[in-house]
Amino acid sequence: MRESKLQATRGIVRADEGFRRFVLERYEPDAALAPFVEHYWLVRWDLREQPDFHQHILSYPSVQWVFENDWTGTGSWVYGVPTPSYTRHLKGFGQSFGAKFRPGGFYPYWKQDLAPLTGSRIGGAAAFGEDGAAVEEGFWELPDDEARARRIESFLLRRLPEKDEQAELAERIVRSMIDDREIVRTQDVAEAFGLGVRTLQRLFSRYIGVSPKWVLRRFRLQEAAERLEKGELGAGPAGWAEFAQQLGYYDQAHFIKDFKALLGRSPEDYARKSRGEG
Repeated sequence: MRESKLQATRGIVRADEGFRRFVLERYEPDAALAPFVEHYWLVRWDLREQPDFHQHILSYPSVQWVFENDWTGTGSWVYGVPTPSYTRHLKGFGQSFGAKFRPGGFYPYWKQDLAPLTGSRIGGAAAFGEDGAAVEEGFWELPDDEARARRIESFLLRRLPEKDEQAELAERIVRSMIDDREIVRTQDVAEAFGLGVRTLQRLFSRYIGVSPKWVLRRFRLQEAAERLEKGELGAGPAGWAEFAQQLGYYDQAHFIKDFKALLGRSPEDYARKSRGEG
């Protein structure tokens, strides 16, 4: 199994600060799983004799199957898309290992509408039955991280579903929402793919678990946080107004409101903190 070079850190709020407290590694899935699984990941930390740390995550619209081993105990959980965001409390020594499914990639395994899973989690055994419980048994006694990834992968390969054209369509649409800066409204998405707005909304509810509007807003706010951390902002009110417009907001006030609701501080305060001024 090949370790994937860590490139994108978007969504990990102030990743540079977090990487001083934990290690993040990623592994590529088997080619047969690529339509369903984006990657496997490991987070490990050792904060013994150090203060606790809270890492804020602006999650992607993806389901994750996560194996936990920390101060709260051990277990595995299937997490729906967190809303509005997710904060991980790191304490003492701990580690988590997960499979990140592509947007739409969990549905062929789950075969249920994903909307009820959004903002919640269920145990691995509840999600996958006795076979899922067997994957969890002795997971942290395996010799290394590659062995852990292979155990998850073997399970997923044994249950390899047929490709689902609608799930693949949902993933392509989500990808376009990341890559195409001209797409700023749900209507834009629907028109780009020749769908009605209601059809698009039903597709996302079933296969992604959140609305197209949620996905657009999340990606734009992820981008905003990343750019502010890099200092990419002009000075003065005009700079903020232009910044909001670049992100697809028609006015600065709505951008500030959404940003503060998700990250707990105004964009200006966030930029100042990123510069080490607050």
